[in-house]
Amino acid sequence: MKRLLLILLLLLASCDGGAPKLNTGDKAPAFSAVKPDGATVSFPGDYAGKPVVIRFWADWCRFCEGEMKLIEQVYQRRKSHGLQVLAINAGQDRETVSAFMRRIGVSYPALLDEKSEIARRYGVVGLPTTYFVGADGIVKSKVVGEADEATFERHALELSR
Repeated sequence: MKRLLLILLLLLASCDGGAPKLNTGDKAPAFSAVKPDGATVSFPGDYAGKPVVIRFWADWCRFCEGEMKLIEQVYQRRKSHGLQVLAINAGQDRETVSAFMRRIGVSYPALLDEKSEIARRYGVVGLPTTYFVGADGIVKSKVVGEADEATFERHALELSR
């Protein structure tokens, strides 16, 4: 099943001529977004010099809830080392995002991308998609689709190097 999902994501990616392809070694695009409470977050400005996990998700995504809980566990172990996590919701409204985040109980911030503009800037073609951005603002790795806690932990540790 994982293989089929990956093949479908790759096929979708190859059909999309308009979205930029953000790869390892590229500079992570800057953005400003709003949290459900109305506070504005700017990347990289608010996170300059810190490693950041940027997670694109939606509440209808089959893998997103479980993985966001796994990311929370990694975040709790690595935040004392400066790791930051931004969970960018692609295409849903404030109420949906707030309810989902309350229900799953993660402590890192959710950001609204109601028109999926940030997701397009990052070249996201499927959910979940996670970028691991170094303190220098460069994408160190990317995970598209389902992953386990060990994978998230490994990528987070690589950001510390």
